[in-house]
Amino acid sequence: VIRNCTIDTKLCSKLDETVKYLFELGKGEFVECVVMKYKYGYSICVSTQLGCKMGCKFCASAIGGFKRHLTASEILSEIYTAQSDLGIKISHIVLMGTGEPLDNYDNVMRFLELVTDEKGLNISMRHISLSTCGVVPRIYELAEKKLGLTLSISLHAPNDKIRSQTMPVNSKWNIEELLTACRYYTKVTSRRISFEYAMIDSFNDSVKCAEELASRLSGMLCHINLIPVNNVRENNYERSNEKNIKRFISVLERHGLTVTVRRTLGSDINASCGQLRAKKENL
Repeated sequence: VIRNCTIDTKLCSKLDETVKYLFELGKGEFVECVVMKYKYGYSICVSTQLGCKMGCKFCASAIGGFKRHLTASEILSEIYTAQSDLGIKISHIVLMGTGEPLDNYDNVMRFLELVTDEKGLNISMRHISLSTCGVVPRIYELAEKKLGLTLSISLHAPNDKIRSQTMPVNSKWNIEELLTACRYYTKVTSRRISFEYAMIDSFNDSVKCAEELASRLSGMLCHINLIPVNNVRENNYERSNEKNIKRFISVLERHGLTVTVRRTLGSDINASCGQLRAKKENL
């Protein structure tokens, strides 16, 4: 049974065709998702929890605290509701909205079964990306499933000193433990991992940081996705300037690493990476 969610608020970007929804699940519970249009079709960024426990300081999702896990049917209903409203067919899914997917492991695994079922939406596992801030034991479990999806790791720092300042999860599983799990994942699945790296001015964007990151990831089956950090009003992080981003890329590429810079979509409606929330008053 798909639990219906209803549209409370819908915002359409004037910069691109990005649409952000605030869905009501009932009992005053709200969750956000974002639909983005690309050349290859429509991609949806779904939330997996109401709030988030992880507390990453550059992300709005944890600001209101954690309320509960979303069920598999609730996650699925985000897609069905958006599709129905827009009159489109979603072809790609990113589990990068509010919440830590691997903290809601059982419901997310059930969601993946349902969304890829040929009798349902029948979305290919290769068109699904799952993002985690580094719940190490679950990465090992996910590896054994050999699902064929893309695993994205929110790394955002080249060392423990920097990462621990913004990501509390690093005190539980440090970078070396995380990267050991990632190497295991690539070995077992033969799937390339995407490392997400938020570029924050004068914090993690130096040449030294780039060199250290390159030495850690060199030789791994991976891709690095740089994300100029997006504004969240509760923090004062500023995005790196273009010169520093280009310099950072140059260092990584010199070490043979594949690098891209994420295109910012929906920035005028707070629909970009790190800007999603679970509170109506903050939309």
